Amino acid sequence: MANILLTGAAGFIGSHLATELTAHGHFVLGIDNFCTGRSINLDGLKTNKDFDFLEHDISKPFPIACPVSRMKFDWVMHFASPASPPKYFAIPIETMLVNGEGTRHLLDFAHASRAKFFYSSTSEVYGDPLVHPQTESYWGNVNPIGVRSIYDEGKRYGEAITYAYHRAKKLDVRVIRIFNTYGPKMDPEDGRVVTNLLMQAIRGQEFTIYGDGKQTRSFQYVSDLIEGVIRLMDVDYNQPVNLGNPNEFTILELAKEIEKLTGKALQMTFRPLPSDDPKQRKPDITTAQRLLNWEPRVQLAEGLKLTHEYFAKI
Repeated sequence: MANILLTGAAGFIGSHLATELTAHGHFVLGIDNFCTGRSINLDGLKTNKDFDFLEHDISKPFPIACPVSRMKFDWVMHFASPASPPKYFAIPIETMLVNGEGTRHLLDFAHASRAKFFYSSTSEVYGDPLVHPQTESYWGNVNPIGVRSIYDEGKRYGEAITYAYHRAKKLDVRVIRIFNTYGPKMDPEDGRVVTNLLMQAIRGQEFTIYGDGKQTRSFQYVSDLIEGVIRLMDVDYNQPVNLGNPNEFTILELAKEIEKLTGKALQMTFRPLPSDDPKQRKPDITTAQRLLNWEPRVQLAEGLKLTHEYFAKI
């Protein structure tokens, strides 16, 4: 059994990961400051003897009297960051800091604890890609001062400082690049395309489509992502790994899938495409297939059904 410090534990992905790690017999100390995480996501963990929680902003050092400093950890897993444009647009400086100063503090802590470090990066490091599909060797096409740079460049910096510690201090690291992921425990008001369209269908509102709707995304159900994370922990591999579903859909195709699911044919309202919004997104998952014997199993229709049930229930 490993002791694991997990940031972003009240977030959509973090809460799923905490549940799965404890199911594998590990002890998890979750950390979150609830800037975008939600306490409801921790409901199933509150009575779990292998889970404890600390409310803290990890862009700031741990307090001297903090119980974290008295514990021995095998892993430090950094999954804390706003991840949807409306959320990180609302707190741009905090988004930069959690991936900058927060990552540095956690790297220092992992090094001092002789723990392995796991950094959750994003497909947004590829920006508006000129290479399709995106491989881990692609350097990206990112606007360093654009409106999305607070997230894109924050994550690119997080990767850069992680590899600086790996090279200079021999820290054992893992890095994943997460492609569009969805599922239960998402904030229904987070402004991402899956949540927007599902909630508009539930409410009988018109679909909001940005641009012409022909831009593409690759939608990964959360359980597939978590399985990839768990498998990577067991492999000695320090380079970035794409985790995503390579099945590519236009936004209009996503809207049609939701119409089929809900049985509602809704009108569409078209709005201008946001600045620096990627025109296409599709992961090359060759590395994950070879290294982890992993590939997504939950396809879009099934995943949307499960997510729709969650949103309708809450």
